[in-house]
Amino acid sequence: MRLKRFAAQLFAALLPVSPLGAETLIRPPLDVDLVGELRSVPAAGEDTLLDIARRFDAGQDEILHANPDVDRWLPKPGSQVLVPSRHILPDARREGLILNIAEMRLYYFPPSRPGQPDELQTYPVSIGRMDWDTPQGTTRVIAKTRNPEWRPPESIKEEHAADGEPLPDVVPAGPDNPLGKYALRLGLPGYLIHSTNKPYGVGMRVTHGCVRMYPEDIEQLFPEVPVGTPVQIVNQPVKVGWLGHTLFIEIHPPLEEDQDRINLQHLAMDMVNREWERRPFTLDGGALNRAIEARNGIPVAIAHEKME
Repeated sequence: MRLKRFAAQLFAALLPVSPLGAETLIRPPLDVDLVGELRSVPAAGEDTLLDIARRFDAGQDEILHANPDVDRWLPKPGSQVLVPSRHILPDARREGLILNIAEMRLYYFPPSRPGQPDELQTYPVSIGRMDWDTPQGTTRVIAKTRNPEWRPPESIKEEHAADGEPLPDVVPAGPDNPLGKYALRLGLPGYLIHSTNKPYGVGMRVTHGCVRMYPEDIEQLFPEVPVGTPVQIVNQPVKVGWLGHTLFIEIHPPLEEDQDRINLQHLAMDMVNREWERRPFTLDGGALNRAIEARNGIPVAIAHEKME
């Protein structure tokens, strides 16, 4: 037993203890919709699912949905944890920043660089709570700020005062500033993409409408995004996409306020039928039903194109 315990401790020591940051991917051609690869990693030492999520740049909710049978706080040492690191690209123009609020994930398509392959980056984010929702639509990055001050609006000051935690008119830059070290201001008045001093909330609905990123992620993104970058904010709990001759579907739980409005089965079938009109295929109905039931954010192969 002592030998096994020592081996487990040694294995844990060899794992990275600091966040790895986002992976830069090669941008796929327009007829390919999947990016990234799924990976499975062993839980080790005192890992929680939240530790593993941050280490491999996943959000809290998405790693919980991908591992419904793994204890959030005490995963069994050595148990395999699925990292949701494969994604279908949202149905939007592949330029600038795309935020899919349903999956709480941001995609960035950097400008092309001569002599280099086009790239793609993707990051988990937090979005607004149900009563402070993140708006949909198109906008742009209109300003960039390092070490920003935070001037909380009156509505947020009133909320904090009611909770017995009054806020000053200005929160200076520093460790107590909820905006962290970097902020991208959007053309939507009052909305930012910013860092955070509470990184373990990334990947949840915890903000007052802004988009919150891991500190290491926005540190990577901030210098690359020029002012004027277009931003598309969409709400797509169901995505479909092709890889070669195979059709995949990726399903996320709808946002709370959409649950009475969105029927995942109907939405999924509508999208599958739309794809069939474009490229006829043979559907695996069982795989589609399992994906709808699981709604775990993992892309699932559901059909193969009919070949002449």
